[in-house]
Parts: sequence; C-alpha cells; structure tokens
Amino acid sequence: MKPGRLKQILLLTDGCSNHGEDPIAVAALARNQGITVNVIGVLDDRQQGKPQGLDEVESIAEAGGGVSQIVYQKSLSQTVQMVTRQAMTQTIQGVVNKELQEILGKDQTIEELPPEKRGEVVEVVDDLGERCDLEVLVLVDTSASMHHKLPTVKEALYDLSLSLNARTGSNQFSVYTFPDHKKTIRKMVDWTPELGEINGIFSKLLSGGYTPTGPALKEALYAFTEKPMFQSMQDGVDPYEETGF
Repeated sequence: MKPGRLKQILLLTDGCSNHGEDPIAVAALARNQGITVNVIGVLDDRQQGKPQGLDEVESIAEAGGGVSQIVYQKSLSQTVQMVTRQAMTQTIQGVVNKELQEILGKDQTIEELPPEKRGEVVEVVDDLGERCDLEVLVLVDTSASMHHKLPTVKEALYDLSLSLNARTGSNQFSVYTFPDHKKTIRKMVDWTPELGEINGIFSKLLSGGYTPTGPALKEALYAFTEKPMFQSMQDGVDPYEETGF
C-alpha cells in the first residue's frame, strides 16, 4: 500500500459559534470532501469544568471524522501534536479497514484480526503515517475571549511544525484566523513546509466580538484548492483525490 495524502483542518477555539452556518453541517461537508476536521477547545488555566460553549467541540469533530480534545493552555502544545497524529492514524486505519473488508469480507476490521496479524497491520498503519504527505490548515478563533491565549497558540503551532517535520513524508501548513472585519477568515500564513514564520503574527491580531465558526470552516475548504492543487497539478496528481491511498 502506497502512502497517500491526508488533509486536515485543525480548529482551535474556546467557545460556541454564534453566527452563520451550522459548523457541524460544514464539518460533515468537509469530511465528504476528504478533509478531516479536528477541534481543540482551549480553556483558561484557572477555569474549572467545561463551559457549555465547548460542548460543540466534540460534535464538530465527530461530524468531520476527526479528533476532539478539551485542554488547558499549559497543555496545548502537547495536545495539538497528539490530536494531529491521532487523526492521521484514525484516517489511515479507516482506509486499511476498507481494504481489509474488500479482501477478507465486509465484517473484517483491524480489531477482529488475530493478535499476530493485528500487530502486522498496526505496523503498516504506523509506517504509512510516517510516510504519507500531510496538509494541515490551522483555523484559529480570535474572538475576544481567545486574545490572551494566542501566545500559547503560537508556541503550540511552532512545536507542531517541528514535531511533524521529523516524519519522512512531506508537510504543508497554513494558518487562518477568524473572524476578520473584511472577510470571514484571514490568511496569516500561506502554505509552507514549516511554521517558523509565525513568530510575529499573533501579536498583531485584533480580536472580534463574535464567533462565525461555520462560515470560517466553509471558507477554509477553499484554501485546499490553492497552493496544494497547483503543486499536485505539476506532479500529475488529481488535486481532488480524497486520501490518495
């Protein structure tokens, strides 16, 4: 099995959407287009319990076929890396399970294999995760309540870039924020193999007072047809191929 190309949206937010389309429906649309939606709900370090607004986090990720996590600021960097890698493994396992069903029968999955065979398949999944090409669009909520969390977000994204660039597969990252007073989302970093250039951008952001998560996710889908599509056309690869496996 050849390594493919995985596409993810990583949404970082701390509250409930309150403007525009339903983000759960948009996440389902993304999943249908082969784009996984992962969501991290960011809590203040002194905050107790899970605010009601973050209940939406799990629903968006579930609809988008991704991974969700509620996390305190101090653990954000580790969580961003974990969620991204976990979503990669989950997506690849889904592809492997589909192939197993075609070969061994419709009810066959990794979990139902004998232990020795299961171990072999897990090794294949891990290997594909290291070698596949990865596109991660980071979508950052910059509503008023997120403003003081942005330095932590910046550090977490830089650490994510360093961590994933240890893989043998190629990486492409981009960073968008929302809301924007002119557009729904604002491009902060165009597609790049590493996020070293993010150091100065978050200090310049202005925070908005509303959270249009659904429209932001919808606009983010179009970003996958910009630079990655151009590169794929040069390589003779179908830019709308869902997973590439």
